[in-house]
Amino acid sequence: MNDTWTLDRSYESAEGTVRWAALGDPAAPPVVLLHGTPWSSYTWRGIARALAADHRVYVWDMPGYGTSARHEGQDVSLRAQGRLFAELLEHWQPAQPAVVAHDFGGAVALRAHLLHGARYSRLALVDAVASAPWGSDTYRLLGGHAEVFTRLPSLLHGALVREYISSVGGPGLRADVLERLAEPWLDEAGQAAFYWQIAQNDQRWTDEIEDRYSSLDLPVLVCWGTEDAWLPVGHARRLAATIPGARLQLLAGAGHLVQEDAPAELTATLRRFLRGEPPAAVTGPAQAQAHAQAQAQTPVPAPAS
Repeated sequence: MNDTWTLDRSYESAEGTVRWAALGDPAAPPVVLLHGTPWSSYTWRGIARALAADHRVYVWDMPGYGTSARHEGQDVSLRAQGRLFAELLEHWQPAQPAVVAHDFGGAVALRAHLLHGARYSRLALVDAVASAPWGSDTYRLLGGHAEVFTRLPSLLHGALVREYISSVGGPGLRADVLERLAEPWLDEAGQAAFYWQIAQNDQRWTDEIEDRYSSLDLPVLVCWGTEDAWLPVGHARRLAATIPGARLQLLAGAGHLVQEDAPAELTATLRRFLRGEPPAAVTGPAQAQAHAQAQAQTPVPAPAS
């Protein structure tokens, strides 16, 4: 597996330098991939290369993440990222790209579209932060006491970051990938950035747009790992039910970081969606059983009080 990943272009934004790259034929249909937290575009490396066989694929590290700028006082909230994504699309000028968004990239893509007029040909929401309630007890603890956690000794901080990323669960997170995902957060600047990006992001940024999902007027795929421990699959069903005509595709056995747990299945699912094809048929008894279990009704989390 080729895990080398370099973003060779830059864009100067109000929140600092944004690193980005484009793969594939410039004349091919455009697709943009959005990462989540606490990750970067590195999580899309394999799928981006696969999709680049027949698409122009844009990837980027959001400010505060990966190889993009990090600095004191930086606004890395979902509000700022949504505004920046719309701005970045104006800079790239792809003709109504397809957008694929994972984790809080989902909220970024939705805010850019609903609040800032960004136009997409279609939208895939993959284990996406989009509907309340979200944010674990640990997430709220870290965000609520960021000033304390930024002063942790570096060894304790490193252990906390690795454990936090590991808590995503799923069978596909290799040790070397875990280290690559943790690396940007381990130096002094990264330690401060890790806790402040959590502190700046909470449910208000999705509460602001959630009642607008019923107005979405484009093809939407909601794709989810059935074993997502951060955003249980009930979120997927509820989200798909609020978006007119949305397709729901569940990936049996995959956790929240579905790009690592089920890369081949996710790539195939995205290819079909980008081509406008229906979800794959279920074949074989084992697959049928897994599909039935995945599609069985799961209790929907109660709204946060």
